[in-house]
Amino acid sequence: MLDGRRVVLGVAGGVAAYKSVYLARRLIEAGAEVRVVMTEAATRFVGPQSFAAVTGTHPLTDLFTDPSVSPHTDLARWADVVIVAPATAATLSRLAHGLSDEVLSATLLATRAPVLVAPAMHTEMWEHPATRRNVALIRQDGHQMIGPFEGQLAGGDVGPGRVAEPEEIVEAAQAMFDQRLAGRTVLVTAGGTREAIDPVRYLGNRSSGKMGHAIAAEAARRGAVVHLVTASSLPEGDGVTVHRVDSAQNMQDVVDKITPDVAVFAAAVADFRPAHPAGEKLNRTDGPPTMELEATPDILASVVARHDSTFTVGFAAETAGVERAVDKARRKGVDLLVYNDVTEVGSGFGTDTNRVVIVHKGGATEDWPQLPKEHVASRLWDLISERLTG
Repeated sequence: MLDGRRVVLGVAGGVAAYKSVYLARRLIEAGAEVRVVMTEAATRFVGPQSFAAVTGTHPLTDLFTDPSVSPHTDLARWADVVIVAPATAATLSRLAHGLSDEVLSATLLATRAPVLVAPAMHTEMWEHPATRRNVALIRQDGHQMIGPFEGQLAGGDVGPGRVAEPEEIVEAAQAMFDQRLAGRTVLVTAGGTREAIDPVRYLGNRSSGKMGHAIAAEAARRGAVVHLVTASSLPEGDGVTVHRVDSAQNMQDVVDKITPDVAVFAAAVADFRPAHPAGEKLNRTDGPPTMELEATPDILASVVARHDSTFTVGFAAETAGVERAVDKARRKGVDLLVYNDVTEVGSGFGTDTNRVVIVHKGGATEDWPQLPKEHVASRLWDLISERLTG
């Protein structure tokens, strides 16, 4: 999707700038023509000559020493897309408030190309209220963001603030030009449902909703009209309409009101619920209660039954091998099914990675390596888009 695209890579002054040299290489390998613009602080972390050697052109590092009359506007007009990686807290602030006091922020203010921002900073800076306000303004202006993610930070710290990896940024940039989902209505379910025992307690599961939220965000990046029906408290992605639910019945009620072109059922929906939840909190002094369970609605089956034209994708979190997932795909009549073994390290509930097996109609399986969940989402939409376009 980047063949022949003109990419301006903006590099701000953070230690993660060293990864941007490799990012430039990966963008070129994907077919893009790359030009680089660096803040003065960025040159303290990585030399401009490194980018010149990779891209074949010298980076723009100053507004006044370049021979062009207006170097930032020339570069801004040349771009098909601008990627800022890493984007420091200061860069986010400049972008949010339209400041143009150095070469990168001036280029961003002058461009009409889409902008993809990959933040990187310490956790305290990322979680500061000022940064959160700036991020909200940036998203409101229509710019797309990838990350930051949790991981190792400078100085040995660990937490949210790690810049997206170059491969993740390339995939996000490619998705910005993949419009095969443009205008299509996409339904995604996510999170683990909670089935009330009494007003305080519930039956539930360990699903975090991370996979479903990543799938919804990726669909939105590709131009889809996305409805995310989630039992998770995770934040919504850019361009995603979120419907917060609690129980399986709540989820069913919302899903019934949506007519999707593609439906991805990543939620871990409880199979059973208490048939007669108590109206008041149960007390220990009354002894262990006897609980009668009843089946919850089969949300996936209901959509398959009522929408012949909907492309349906099921999920199967299992502990006993892929054979049960193959059988589930056949029984449910889905177009694709995504299986993962939740007992495998790095593939269970709450992890940032997943190792899945794709089950096709007819029972054929396709093993994918362990990948960040954002990568799984991107590859899944590549596969769905190929199927949708024949």
